[in-house]
Amino acid sequence: MNDRAHRRKLGQNYLIDPVILFEIERAINPQNNNLFFEIGPGTGALTSHLVGKGIKLTAIDLDNQNIMILSKRFSEDTHEFIHGDVLKESLDFLSKTKHRVVGNLPYNISTQIILKLIDYFDGIEDMHFLVQKEVAHRICASNQSGDWGRLGVKIAALFQTAILFDVPPESFDIKPKVQSSFIRLIPRVNPMIALNKYSEFSNLVDQSFANKRKGIKNNLKKLEIDFEKLNINPLARAEELSIEDFISVFQTIDL
Repeated sequence: MNDRAHRRKLGQNYLIDPVILFEIERAINPQNNNLFFEIGPGTGALTSHLVGKGIKLTAIDLDNQNIMILSKRFSEDTHEFIHGDVLKESLDFLSKTKHRVVGNLPYNISTQIILKLIDYFDGIEDMHFLVQKEVAHRICASNQSGDWGRLGVKIAALFQTAILFDVPPESFDIKPKVQSSFIRLIPRVNPMIALNKYSEFSNLVDQSFANKRKGIKNNLKKLEIDFEKLNINPLARAEELSIEDFISVFQTIDL
């Protein structure tokens, strides 16, 4: 397998546009003594914009060749480079000290990565990711937009989100066939759902969107919820409910 085919298999599209890299650094705004966790660092284009100023960085990449390049390139610093699959590796170090999480995420598993990181909510200071534009709109949506769905609801309960700017295909060495966006997720100071209840809330959201053609009452008919009492139209589809509506429904069944 040639290098290009190997990289496509691993979802490796490396940023090469110095202007975009500068804008990303400015958006992240690294500070003295920050702890960073970078997902999919590649050969270190973004990494080089994060290190320094007493910053400690841990990075994970699926490609061992990249890990060797990074270890050599930043050998004089006290950073840790891990060869592994972020979806399979333990991220328990996030439970010990708060980290700022960044990454140019592989587009085919970006949502899985973000949902996994929810398990480490208490260890996250903020998150900045480059993702497919379509996914960015789903993550940062509300019920006022057509992109609102189960992913946006699950994330909105714990994070405040924003799309910071778009990144064109020309900014990568191998041009992706999709548009990209750079997003920010900041943990809510007061999460809308207790962390020990989040799994149950996530299940409720999945049930609510189980059949998009059905109203919320039909999708949740087994729960016998009084939607009129909650001031929610029982015929409304799940995508019409706000995050506050979903929280109200959950609180009703969590009594």
